[in-house]
Amino acid sequence: MVMERQVISAEGFLEIVESPEYNDRIIELVEGEVVEMSLPTGLHGQITMIISLKIGNYVVDNGLGVVTAADTGFVLERNPDGRDTVRGFDIAFVGNAKVSSVLPDQWVNVAPDLAVEVISPSNEAADIHRKIRQLLAAGTTLVWIVYPSTRTVDVHSPSGAITLEDDDTLGGGDILPGFEIPVREIFPGPASN
Repeated sequence: MVMERQVISAEGFLEIVESPEYNDRIIELVEGEVVEMSLPTGLHGQITMIISLKIGNYVVDNGLGVVTAADTGFVLERNPDGRDTVRGFDIAFVGNAKVSSVLPDQWVNVAPDLAVEVISPSNEAADIHRKIRQLLAAGTTLVWIVYPSTRTVDVHSPSGAITLEDDDTLGGGDILPGFEIPVREIFPGPASN
């Protein structure tokens, strides 16, 4: 749902999210417009935490960079007319080559190397596809879209997309070398037949 119809820059958006009227809301800036997001469900949060722990522990143990959660804001587009895009992701990884070990207390001005989105019933397919396009255009190497309802993960990269199922293994490619997790371990409970 679009809340405002004025063109907003990334800097203007930072002021907006810090205002009292937005304290309890999850919002993103998409091509200069403020868009409100729904609160995640319990299953969404549980799956996000499972993946966060796996990636986070791997990154810390191997000194690879920084992992973020909780819809940390990343500037994906800066446009001369101020129609910037600041999006948040359930989980994001940024390697040491792009950032220091402590991120600034503001928007992250580089695209994540890996972005993970866990799909909720309120997510709109068109917005997810736009988010994937924005990430890849901004320089993200891997985008994982996790579908709890089908227990699948779509893996997007600049070279294309594949779908992984329960018996497949999700890997970190060149950005998380050696990282692997069986898809079935992402989802709590047994697969239903």
